[in-house]
Amino acid sequence: MPKSRFQYELPDHRVEYGVEVDIDSLKIDEDAQRGLNLKRAKGIADGLIVDALGSIVVSERTDGGRYVVDGMHRTEACRLRGLRTIKAEIHYGLTQQQEATLFLIKNRESAKVSTLDEYKVGLTAGDALCVDVDRVLDSHDLKLGSSSTNSVGAVSAVLRITKQYGPEVLDRTLKVVQAAWGRNKESWDGVILGGVAMFLHRHGSGIDDDDLAKRLLKRGMAARWRSEALTRASNGGYNNSGTGSRESQCYQMVVEAWNKGRSANNRIG
Repeated sequence: MPKSRFQYELPDHRVEYGVEVDIDSLKIDEDAQRGLNLKRAKGIADGLIVDALGSIVVSERTDGGRYVVDGMHRTEACRLRGLRTIKAEIHYGLTQQQEATLFLIKNRESAKVSTLDEYKVGLTAGDALCVDVDRVLDSHDLKLGSSSTNSVGAVSAVLRITKQYGPEVLDRTLKVVQAAWGRNKESWDGVILGGVAMFLHRHGSGIDDDDLAKRLLKRGMAARWRSEALTRASNGGYNNSGTGSRESQCYQMVVEAWNKGRSANNRIG
């Protein structure tokens, strides 16, 4: 997994290792980690080797409740195989927010956690980046997830925009693309969001957002923008067509749309 975009901190607390715990006593808080994938758990159960399970990570809250922080699928696999106990590393006295942070710490170097899962858990953990993103999205009645009218699927793009340019640029970007093309999955495309955000970050102080939206629409619909950006980036297959290149090409297209029909003195270089 790439270097994490989130910051993790935990208070000093008591931890016990190698404790055998009753599987039926364990609970799952999906706000503090990803949801259970039953198909994955069944796959683990089919090839389960008990001696190779290792220890799961459990949080024992102040009320005595025990919650699986990491190892949910191994726990469910053991349950499916009829096992009664599992070995655990138990952390005592953590809050739900701190459990979410612990989950991210335990998974920061692995490829097991998707960016969306990390965002959701980071939100529970109170990560500043996640909180900023959630606040901006909520002001637009949007969520992160699969692309739709009210959901943005470009999770990495949204997080990157907010981290690099700030939540204000994300807010303006969403306003501009919605004004240009409406609320749909094409509008929320990561290449388009990245290109528009780059433009607003570099030139936003002198830009009228309503005028920009009209100029974007005049050049074409969102699907056409994405297609042209990908074609430019690939240049017939000879150049790198990675995310950065596609967003840069989209940025150049925004510059062209803004400059069209303007005098030389009023153009962006």
